[in-house]
Amino acid sequence: MKGRAVILDHIAGRRAAALMVDGRLEDFLIDPPDGAGPAPGAIFRAVADRQMKGQGGVTLRLPGGQRGYLRQAKGLSPGTALLVQVNSWAEPGKAAPVTTRLLFKSRYAIVTPGAPGLNIARRIHDEEERVRLRAIADEAMAESAEGHGLILRSAAAEVAEAAIAGDIAAMAGLAARVAAEAAGREPEALLDAPGAETLAWRDWVDPDPDTVIDRAGAFATEGVLDALAALAAPEPLQGGGSMAVEPTRALVAVDVDTGGDTSPAAGLKADLAAAKALPRALRLRGLGGQIVVDMAPASRKDRRAIEAALRAAFRDDPVETALVGWTPLGHFELQRKRERLPLTELPL
Repeated sequence: MKGRAVILDHIAGRRAAALMVDGRLEDFLIDPPDGAGPAPGAIFRAVADRQMKGQGGVTLRLPGGQRGYLRQAKGLSPGTALLVQVNSWAEPGKAAPVTTRLLFKSRYAIVTPGAPGLNIARRIHDEEERVRLRAIADEAMAESAEGHGLILRSAAAEVAEAAIAGDIAAMAGLAARVAAEAAGREPEALLDAPGAETLAWRDWVDPDPDTVIDRAGAFATEGVLDALAALAAPEPLQGGGSMAVEPTRALVAVDVDTGGDTSPAAGLKADLAAAKALPRALRLRGLGGQIVVDMAPASRKDRRAIEAALRAAFRDDPVETALVGWTPLGHFELQRKRERLPLTELPL
């Protein structure tokens, strides 16, 4: 199948979405199982519990006996109620990371309570279009709550005024309704995390997909199940070689292999191909946290080219990733936000 296609189906009774580009699986989302814990994007009224001495943070009580952890919260008294949003999935056995900087995100707009101002995505370069979008935003936010800011996403470019204004109004109204629930002495869930279908509708629209398929059995007929099964094996790299991605309890280990290529340039060729393939490999597997890449043998003078390839590859990846750098043993380290649950932890 040529072009971009969004495939919607169910796996193990849970809604899932796949993004196919020219017949190749590029992204995959699935609703978490029951009991998985607070999901990224969920908003709670939380109650401060106790300060974590030496860490500068505070543990929070969330509904249902769940726990949250808020960094840089010195001076927050036990029993204080506050609104928080889950940042990322918690590591096993730890409290869910949360923030007080709430984001109400939709297809074209992000409303930011407590962060006033209007920002337009930098990827929109046309000055006339930026002026048009600013005028739409100014009018749509005129009646919004004081102190609420707005970010217009790149997907808003060339979109009809009514659609953008409607998106802004919906997010501003949602932010106001959640803010009205801030008062209270007990933890309470105020906004559920977006599910797989909502995330696909929200984030896979730039550009719009050519095809949307929503029917039972679509994953089997469109090759999604085969692509997911292939993730269990080392990934072939363009030009030869392979890349094995193996999550462990402490970190995610990535091993780059040149395969049967024994030429002097084999190591650099495999490393550059691995750099290009790594964002997709981590995204499809739902992997985050500490990533350690054992590159194929290459000279020190080639490290700058490998790092440049990594930066270019992760520039457009939707999951926030920090490139940390080289270790004394010649491995490359990354730190990646835990926005998704690992597929290895999900019944498929």
